[in-house]
Amino acid sequence: MADIVDIAVNTEGFSTLVAAVKAANLVETLKTPGPFTVFAPNDAAFAKLPPGTVQTLVGNPPQLARILTYHVVAGKLTKADLSKVDSVDSVEGSPIAINCHGDTFEVKNANAIAADIEADNGIIHVIDNVILMG
Repeated sequence: MADIVDIAVNTEGFSTLVAAVKAANLVETLKTPGPFTVFAPNDAAFAKLPPGTVQTLVGNPPQLARILTYHVVAGKLTKADLSKVDSVDSVEGSPIAINCHGDTFEVKNANAIAADIEADNGIIHVIDNVILMG
């Protein structure tokens, strides 16, 4: 198997996320043993942001890191684990609302479009929106 970063690098549709993780200096953190649960926005999710947002964030690594760590939870939480809670605390420090219904679940304002992708140091859930704090 591979770690969270290696899976993102080698999976089509995560080039923006990978570039953002690199720009925010989070690669080494996400390569540690963790475990982590990552709500990973795909390229289409980043494309929904207003024009210029990604470039602005890449130019502001501290803010970018804060937004990215809002997508990460300490521990390995599967879809089944998430179905038992209303929220989880992000590594950034803020709670993230979880809403499970049937076979799908929502993470704040995003739908999970793929769940339970196993990594050596955690688990990845692909989401269709970038989740923003506040």
